[in-house]
Amino acid sequence: MSERENKAHLTAETVASHEADAEDGARVGSALNPSLKPKANRRRFLLIASTVSLALIAAWFATNRNGEEDQSSNPIVSVRVARAERRSIAAQVAALGTISPHEQAVVSARTSGQIKRMRLLKNAFVRKGDVIAVIDVRDLEAQRAEAAAALEEARLNLRNLSAGSIPQTDVQTERELRDARAELQNARALYERRRALYEQGGIALKELEAAQLALTTAENRLRLAERTAELRARTINPTDRAAAQARVKQAEERLASLNTQISYATVRAPISGIITDQYQFQGEYVAPGSRLVAIADTSSVIVKAQFPDTVADELKVGDAATVQPMDSPGETLTGPVTLVSRSSDPNNRMVEVWITLNNAGGRLRVGSAARVTVTTRRADDTIVVPLSAITFTTGGFDEGIVMVVDQQQIAHEVKVTVGIRTSSLAEIRSGLQGGELVIVEGNYALPDGTKVKIEEERS
Repeated sequence: MSERENKAHLTAETVASHEADAEDGARVGSALNPSLKPKANRRRFLLIASTVSLALIAAWFATNRNGEEDQSSNPIVSVRVARAERRSIAAQVAALGTISPHEQAVVSARTSGQIKRMRLLKNAFVRKGDVIAVIDVRDLEAQRAEAAAALEEARLNLRNLSAGSIPQTDVQTERELRDARAELQNARALYERRRALYEQGGIALKELEAAQLALTTAENRLRLAERTAELRARTINPTDRAAAQARVKQAEERLASLNTQISYATVRAPISGIITDQYQFQGEYVAPGSRLVAIADTSSVIVKAQFPDTVADELKVGDAATVQPMDSPGETLTGPVTLVSRSSDPNNRMVEVWITLNNAGGRLRVGSAARVTVTTRRADDTIVVPLSAITFTTGGFDEGIVMVVDQQQIAHEVKVTVGIRTSSLAEIRSGLQGGELVIVEGNYALPDGTKVKIEEERS
């Protein structure tokens, strides 16, 4: 019999003993003095009632004291739990990036002069080859006309030098060449006719031989005339000829240079895009190298983010990334990683990573900030628990302890191996089978085998 039952039993015996004593006293009093019977009954009733009340109070105190002792020896801890589930989990890293155009160009003047024509272009869309500005180059045009005249003069001098210093001799040489060519042509025709007649028997051999001699003489005269013309051409000073040719080439290059500079007067867009900045306006004077406008192709953009070099080792081209523009809360875009820099900043050990996004609608603003999240590792059909369910050991973040609640609501300590971790979840590679209830709140320093009370099960 337990201590509590013993106390209750003793209390009942005490009450019965008091009742018996009271009845005996009442009977004795009634026998000696019959007039005292009503009063004696009243006293007996009050005595019994007070005795029973005291006994009940004592039993209640004894019971509560025993309950408190039992509860202090076996406490029940209130906890919150979640179920270990099989699902997918991905490791992600995040950084703040800047939105940049996919292609951009700063257009500068390549010649000096006053801007003759240039409209207001900021925020305007231009296509490749469109005219941005026209620069006044009338002074260059005058120089070009002068250079063209100098070239013509140089060419004329070269022709005169090639013709020789004795025009009459040159004319005689040309006439002798023409006569020798005509004589050769006639002698060849005469020889062909006489050969045909001789073969038919119409003329004697003597006449054919005379035609052949005349052909040979005409050929020799032509060769002599050509040789004479060649010797006369060689009598020109080679140095004079080279100098004349050099002057012609110099004049040609001067004219080509001026034509190129004049072509720079019309400034055209090198790419298609939006004019993001305009630095010069109509009527202003520009020098070579002066910036005119900045053009950005925003049909696609690049988000450039800085990641620690320890994290960048896990990133590669083609990884999926999500981008959340800071000026468009709630909007999330996806795109691939297109560049992971091969160098890091020696000051902060950061590596630049590019994510390319389609921006055909122009909703992304160039120069604004965006939060970039890149998925580095992924595991499918694996056991996943809330990160708060794991108490990591001092050895690192690969091993830990999970408190598992059984059907009797007893917490048991289970050692687990941890894989991929996110800000709220963790992959369990060993230690759990899936479907267990794990404690997510109240598990810190909880002894193994503790009785728990589940207040809430998280989904």
